[in-house]
Amino acid sequence: MSFKTQRILVVDDSQAILLVMQAILAELGVEQVTCCESAQAALSLIEQQPKAYDAIFTDLNMPEMDGMELIRQLGQRDYAGGVIIISEMDSRIIDLASNLARQNHARLLGNIAKPIQLVEVERLLKKLCTLTSTQTEEGRPITEAELLHALSNSEITPFYQPKVNRATQQIESLEVLARIVSEKHGFTVLPARFIGVAEDLDLINLVTFQLFEKATAEFEAIKGELAHPCKLAFNLSPIQLDDMNCPAKLALLLELNHLEPSDIILEITEQKPLTSANQLETLNRLRMRGFDISLDDFGTGFTNLNQLKSLPFTEMKLDRSLITHIDSDYFSQVITKSLVDLAIKEGFKVVAEGVERIEELQYLERYKHDLLMQGFLISRPKAKNELVRWIHSWLRMTNFNS
Repeated sequence: MSFKTQRILVVDDSQAILLVMQAILAELGVEQVTCCESAQAALSLIEQQPKAYDAIFTDLNMPEMDGMELIRQLGQRDYAGGVIIISEMDSRIIDLASNLARQNHARLLGNIAKPIQLVEVERLLKKLCTLTSTQTEEGRPITEAELLHALSNSEITPFYQPKVNRATQQIESLEVLARIVSEKHGFTVLPARFIGVAEDLDLINLVTFQLFEKATAEFEAIKGELAHPCKLAFNLSPIQLDDMNCPAKLALLLELNHLEPSDIILEITEQKPLTSANQLETLNRLRMRGFDISLDDFGTGFTNLNQLKSLPFTEMKLDRSLITHIDSDYFSQVITKSLVDLAIKEGFKVVAEGVERIEELQYLERYKHDLLMQGFLISRPKAKNELVRWIHSWLRMTNFNS
């Protein structure tokens, strides 16, 4: 994995620590490193160029403005990069600072203790790569004309990725992921290239409803392959929750395909805040109609624990930046345990998304009675026919092992 393009800002009042970090980052191949001896100087750089740095490594105990205030200020400014605490202080102080960072909407990737070890910096840079890859995928955004052509030719196509209960080995739900598939031209367009365009052009509802209509029509055949109940999960953006008619429109599509709201999970990304009265009312109305509501990408955005407890979510998905290398990442282990404990107490489900390594799966096995698993290690997103073949393989494997 190359870190060459990562842009890193290091903040510490110790010249010795700055030199150590520069040496470690250079050893790891990072070419763009900026160092600041004070939090004020770092904040000034961020204010001048908010998108100039992919991650900030910051000490906690610094004169004048300390690291906790810097992190709070970054959260208030919606800094989109990752934040990593470097400190030699007591682990309980670091843990509390970590929790405060989350509450202040900072995208905290973890913490490393002094003396700083290369392997720890490398681990967190890998997590940073995971975070940035969820926000940007290769390829230019498609044009308005290309999106309109895809919509008019019904090219919005559902791909499915299972969420698996490891305790029972059952496929509890299938996340429906949008693709543009052009049979005429023989290519597939990933959502990062067209979802933002659809939102900007106010066409996102057309994309969602075309996807919803196709997936619900295919669901009867998919359910026939399983001997247990299974739900479909769809992504909705907070922008779509501004549409007060959204619950009625979705309910009508379900009625046409002989499904109930209880068959559906609606995943709401936390990468944009839920703030307006319309959004909260729509969220509540969807839940009142019987839809399950999932908080997607938890760990990358704006929802704090109080919102998680107060809003009517029935499921929470841990972002893959928390799951990547969880087997060796103490910070992610602590966060995951606390969220699983909260889920048990509050009565909602937790999904670990982005499980890609066998070591991650083995670590998460300790929570298998309280945690659903999703990720490339289990199954990549698949079109309907390929999904059915995967289901047959999964059932043969689980029956053989039972």
